[in-house]
Amino acid sequence: MSWLKSLNIADWFSIYRIIAAPVLLILIGFGEKEIFTWMLLISYITDGVDGFVARALNISSARGAQLDSYGDQMTLIVALIGLLVFENAFINENYQLILIAFVPYIIQMVIAFRKYGRATAFHTYLAKLSAIVQAVFILWLLFFGPVYPLFYLMIILGVIETIEEIALIFMYDNWVEGVKGIFWAMRDKRRAKKHA
Repeated sequence: MSWLKSLNIADWFSIYRIIAAPVLLILIGFGEKEIFTWMLLISYITDGVDGFVARALNISSARGAQLDSYGDQMTLIVALIGLLVFENAFINENYQLILIAFVPYIIQMVIAFRKYGRATAFHTYLAKLSAIVQAVFILWLLFFGPVYPLFYLMIILGVIETIEEIALIFMYDNWVEGVKGIFWAMRDKRRAKKHA
């Protein structure tokens, strides 16, 4: 249990999202859309806060990046399950576009696990922008209904971000965290050492 003592405040924000995921699933099971949506909003807020806190307090770490990635993935999965249950008509009308964004994401996850044995934690600028648009769209859909321009933007950003993530996997032989994007990866010393 000594690892619990080593966790910092940013790690706990990520752990909150991991713990919240099964609670959100229970709320879906009970059909509690409003409580689910508010709790999902809190999860998305903690996603924005943990990285900011880690940078502000200079407590960024590989463990924190990995916890953040797990929290992100679990929140996304639960959010999608929530949409399938609470916004089924919208999903049925737009499932082809959703698959266009989701299938490459699954492929990226498979490539990452085959190469690194775990999910990536690049946390690129494009990934952050994509996550913000995704969170805003999902929450707006659950609270008020669909906004199609935002939906199309979410799909486009999701596909572009996933392509960048796959490219970065091929650029780095070893797992790394905190890569801002391909432009920065080209000059990253962690990559240069391997290709020197």
